[in-house]
Amino acid sequence: MGTAIVTVALALVGYLATYLNGLRLAQRHARLTRVNLQLSEFYGPLFALMEANSRTYDTFSAKYARPDGRDPFRHDDPPTEQELAQWRTWATTVFIPNIRAMRDVVVTKADLLIEEEMPPALLQLCAHVSGYEITAARWAQGEYSEHLSSMPFPGRELREYTRDRFTRLKSEQSALLGRGSGRGAMLGDRRRSGPAR
Repeated sequence: MGTAIVTVALALVGYLATYLNGLRLAQRHARLTRVNLQLSEFYGPLFALMEANSRTYDTFSAKYARPDGRDPFRHDDPPTEQELAQWRTWATTVFIPNIRAMRDVVVTKADLLIEEEMPPALLQLCAHVSGYEITAARWAQGEYSEHLSSMPFPGRELREYTRDRFTRLKSEQSALLGRGSGRGAMLGDRRRSGPAR
């Protein structure tokens, strides 16, 4: 009789261990699936668009820098008509499409946010894009009195937010896959502040 009890107890412990291990693996798989979605559909695209926009803005700023090195929109003397015309070309061709794409990611994929509430930098991004929609509509009508969005671009905050969340999720993904983390080598060390005005 004692042997039967030991056998039943061992079987029960084995079943419980198998069940708990299966549960742990299912939870890990579900978490990996969620992290993969967050990276592929929200934080990855947002990070890439932010970096592309920032680097393009740096190129614009360098190309049209004044003799003291500052770009026309960060200068004591207002931009010339030629500089404004160049800005409109860059803005309508690159910057506005990029920030619209960023906004679209935020609006259509907000369910993939890490946070429970919408971060202020993302709300400010959406407001900035709306401000540029008005400016671009006026340009289309031939009115060039305004050249910037009525709402400032949250460059530094958005860059820090996207970089932090992207690297955090990549580290978690590596851990879930059983790999080491390669954060620093993956992203380099770019810490400039931001783009599209």
